[in-house]
Amino acid sequence: MSQVTYLDVKESKEIQTYIRMADQSLSALGFTEHAFPHVTKCANTAYHLLLDLGYPARTAELARIAGYTHDIGNVINRIDHAQSGAVMAFRILDKMGMDASEVATVISAIGNHDEGTAVPVNPVAAALILADKSDVRRSRVRNKKVSSFDIHDRVNYSVQESQLVLSKEKHTVTLYLTIDTEICAVMEYFEIFMERMLLCRKAADFLKLHFGLVVNGQALL
Repeated sequence: MSQVTYLDVKESKEIQTYIRMADQSLSALGFTEHAFPHVTKCANTAYHLLLDLGYPARTAELARIAGYTHDIGNVINRIDHAQSGAVMAFRILDKMGMDASEVATVISAIGNHDEGTAVPVNPVAAALILADKSDVRRSRVRNKKVSSFDIHDRVNYSVQESQLVLSKEKHTVTLYLTIDTEICAVMEYFEIFMERMLLCRKAADFLKLHFGLVVNGQALL
């Protein structure tokens, strides 16, 4: 049985369709962008995080595959989309010929990425959580009319720069944010994202790292 690669998954017309139509559904619901820029960024961040930590290349590639497919469940419904996406990914990856143990790793990561139910059950899941929850940026906001922003738009639009930085020497992974406080107060960021940041802390702990959050030069976690 040949290994299913990230390139195989990325070139799958079936997966591309689910990503595109899932994002269309979220657009209709008023959510930020969850299309190819988001899933590609998540895929690459999770991949490089595990590689840099010394995990096997195949484990890192499974994280990349999980990152690329993690939001396809939104095509069914935003509610429980992690679990829906895991079931969808099982069918697709099994049909592509992926080994059962690898399918299990990927779908457990997808099924455990949403903060309502997520647990970093394996390194792939932990890397996906950190990659997904750290993707906060202005370009994900669809509505560009500041006067009509809700708090989610305002928080994302306020982020001028975001970077997830790993320090193997210090055993830390830190999310650095530059926020325009004229658009959003730092406390509003915490109002929306505190649960996500606590989940990032759990994911970092699983990888034997300390999670840090630095906003406008001030360490907050």
